[in-house]
Amino acid sequence: MKKTTIGGQALIEGLLMIGPKSAATAVRKSNGEIIVEKTELPPKGLVSKIPIVRGVVNFAKQMYFGMKALIHSAELADIDGEVEEPSRFDRFIERIFGDKLKDAVIYFSVILAVVMSVGLFILLPNFLVDLIKPNEVEGSRVIIFNLFEGLIRLALFLGYLALVSRMQDIKRVWQYHGAEHKTIFCYENGQELTVENVRNYSTKHPRCGTSFLFIVMLVSIVVFSLVGWHGMWLNILFRILLIPLVAGISYELLKMAGRSESKIAKLFNAPGIALQRLTTREPEDDQIEVAIVALKSVLVEDKDADNW
Repeated sequence: MKKTTIGGQALIEGLLMIGPKSAATAVRKSNGEIIVEKTELPPKGLVSKIPIVRGVVNFAKQMYFGMKALIHSAELADIDGEVEEPSRFDRFIERIFGDKLKDAVIYFSVILAVVMSVGLFILLPNFLVDLIKPNEVEGSRVIIFNLFEGLIRLALFLGYLALVSRMQDIKRVWQYHGAEHKTIFCYENGQELTVENVRNYSTKHPRCGTSFLFIVMLVSIVVFSLVGWHGMWLNILFRILLIPLVAGISYELLKMAGRSESKIAKLFNAPGIALQRLTTREPEDDQIEVAIVALKSVLVEDKDADNW
């Protein structure tokens, strides 16, 4: 079975797929038409060969393209709707940024998403544990308190996923997420990309962003333990500075586990696969069609160019 680097992200009534040389956004409008927007990617440089560093770069790239595609899909989803008159504030912002307004919105959205994620899933758990810890934390207690912090982080993450999964619009996004995984599985197994073939595969894929986030939580416990437990503000500073390292190590672990078919790799992937019960749903045929269009848009002639 081929294992591909091609991956994507579910959008509003569509999908983003990122291939070896291009990224493509496929969105279905309310009239049934599928709109595809394709962007050529810059050639991979030396950074793509440096372990850990490449994980940080890929994560940042995914954040940027993901937010850009999400905003684009929202625009297309509302394209047939009523257009509201821009407010005075909207016109003021447009005068300031001009043609760069869309890029400014994307960068602001990415920064805001990172800040909120770090605050909720990295800093808040540490703050809560710091409230109940004794004055001195040394030796084995450092690991215990970091483990407790990790459990709180996981509980917050699960609670967040469970909460947003109750939203009707998010359920549609989860269906597109399932369509993405099914389509990639079909491609990896060498089957023709048809709705009938794609439907036979699972919605849960080991090389998924949900699995990556779970690995991040495990790695953060180990990495944060290595720097000890200090005062609240020093703990916060260490955690912020170590986030790139945690993300880079997590990427390498996901990459190694994704390549292997061993029992150890399957055991390592199991929690992330289980979490995808919250973030994927069985898609409808029209959603699979969108996923197929998106995936075909990023394929290249060289069959080995996208090997994982």
